[in-house]
Amino acid sequence: MIKKQLNRSALTQLKSKYNRFELFDYFACLLIYKGLPKHITLDRLSFSLILELTNELSSFKGALTMAFNQSYNTTRPVMSTIETNKVLKNTYFLLAMTLAFSAVTAGISMAMNLPYFMGLVFSLIAFGVLFVVNKKADSASGVAWVFVFTGLMGAGLGPMLNYYAAMPNGPMLIMQALGSTALIFFGLSAYALTTKKDFSFMGGFLTVGLIVVIIASLVNLFIGSSITFMVINAAVVLIMSGLILFDTSRIINGGETNYIRATVSLYLNVYNLFTSLLHLLGASDD
Repeated sequence: MIKKQLNRSALTQLKSKYNRFELFDYFACLLIYKGLPKHITLDRLSFSLILELTNELSSFKGALTMAFNQSYNTTRPVMSTIETNKVLKNTYFLLAMTLAFSAVTAGISMAMNLPYFMGLVFSLIAFGVLFVVNKKADSASGVAWVFVFTGLMGAGLGPMLNYYAAMPNGPMLIMQALGSTALIFFGLSAYALTTKKDFSFMGGFLTVGLIVVIIASLVNLFIGSSITFMVINAAVVLIMSGLILFDTSRIINGGETNYIRATVSLYLNVYNLFTSLLHLLGASDD
């Protein structure tokens, strides 16, 4: 009889390098070569001995597979949870830092009283930097490029904030937009984190919604309808709210494992949510 005691820690290490079938083949070879007497070589094995070994391995397969499954099922969720929590922690930390940095650059832009078209210039430059961020997301320089991107986005926000700040109750409108954005973001994020629901089914609807909003915005540039403008911004608020659920769910369920890309996605959700709420509040105050 061939008797082998499986070492649980060794099994855990092996499963990270091999799949289930490769692992069984590895143990089978190990049993054949180490379970035989030293003076017996493979070329001298009789048919009966090979048959006996085959039967032993067949009976051993069930125990081996059960042990592997038990180790796999108990270890993988723990590792998955650890990795998910790490991505979430890094994402929210970097998101907080980039939002604060955007606030600083927006304040500088407001203090410099830059013309309105400069906001568009900064936004276009930031759009180009976004491609660099996506390319560098897996490298150490990715974090620096995220700050470049969010700094430009904040600077582009300055002229628009000056426009609304000059309105009656302008500062109050800005604070209401900030407060509403924070409530929506924290509320939806908390819901996604606590329920751990998979909102990937929303991807198609949100993509179509974004396409419709972009087309409607381009058309409204020529029409100049204030009602269409409000409808578009209301739609953006709904879409960005859905994207907060969608992107948070992707992090929780392992769809997004890169915290830099996750940060950029959530940052854009918050940014567009804030600007659309500010447009709606400003339009209703006119």
